[in-house]
Amino acid sequence: MRRIACIDGRLHAPEDAKVSVYDRGFLYGDSVFETIRTYGGRPFALDEHVRRLERSAAQVAIPMPIDPPAFAAEIERALAAAANPESYVRATLTRGSGPPGLDPRLATHPLRVILVEPLKLLPAAMYRDGVSVITHRTERACDAAHGAKVGNYLASVLAIRKACDVGAHEALILNTAGQIVEGTTSNVFVVQGRTLITPPEEAGILAGITRAHILAIAGEAGLSVTLRPLVPEDVHTADEVFLSSSLREILPVVVVDGAPIGSGKPGAHTQALHLAFRRHVGMGDAKAPWEG
Repeated sequence: MRRIACIDGRLHAPEDAKVSVYDRGFLYGDSVFETIRTYGGRPFALDEHVRRLERSAAQVAIPMPIDPPAFAAEIERALAAAANPESYVRATLTRGSGPPGLDPRLATHPLRVILVEPLKLLPAAMYRDGVSVITHRTERACDAAHGAKVGNYLASVLAIRKACDVGAHEALILNTAGQIVEGTTSNVFVVQGRTLITPPEEAGILAGITRAHILAIAGEAGLSVTLRPLVPEDVHTADEVFLSSSLREILPVVVVDGAPIGSGKPGAHTQALHLAFRRHVGMGDAKAPWEG
């Protein structure tokens, strides 16, 4: 199992990978990024991820140093160099290096970093038994960046710390209006009857790639889709709740703020949708995640 770092198109072993301390990604979190995983060794929805990276960069006025197809090709090359059975990729674009100062014109050459790591799946017990989450009110850097996937995750780091303090897996972020927008690194869904509900993009969420594919295949699990803002009561009174992300796929939530959701066990609709998603990504013959 290998780890690879690709910096501006050059491959490095992790211990040899170096970025300037004057890089604005380090100094100010002045960066955007994507997380991508493989299935059967191939990156899932690679073009979608790279195009979203391009959109995020445009929203914060970081110019793309190479075009999206070339960026995707670099990711593929780094994955091939790692040659892991399955990997995940963190692709980061910073504004580049320059003298300290907030003026973005101080940096003129954006830096791109592609990290390839062996994929480590969550324990099967998390899918079989579900996880607990908390709700947490905060303001995020991405709120000012209009949904761009920016590198400044301090608010999310502090929210996760709160969750860890009480033994929870994730924190659901409440905005200033008291609405649940998403998790720190996930999108959130509730199931009421046969309706799948999740906040719309206008609520200030990061429009996850996995989220989009889940919405597209919801009908295969017998679910209709409603996009609307969520409040804590929607989650507490839901029949089922789950999180989605590139690495976790679909992760059932059984406790919110210490209170059980529905039966207190992963719901049938959540599991049916997860199986549909696995078929969708070409892993329908593999064991279900809760089977280990």
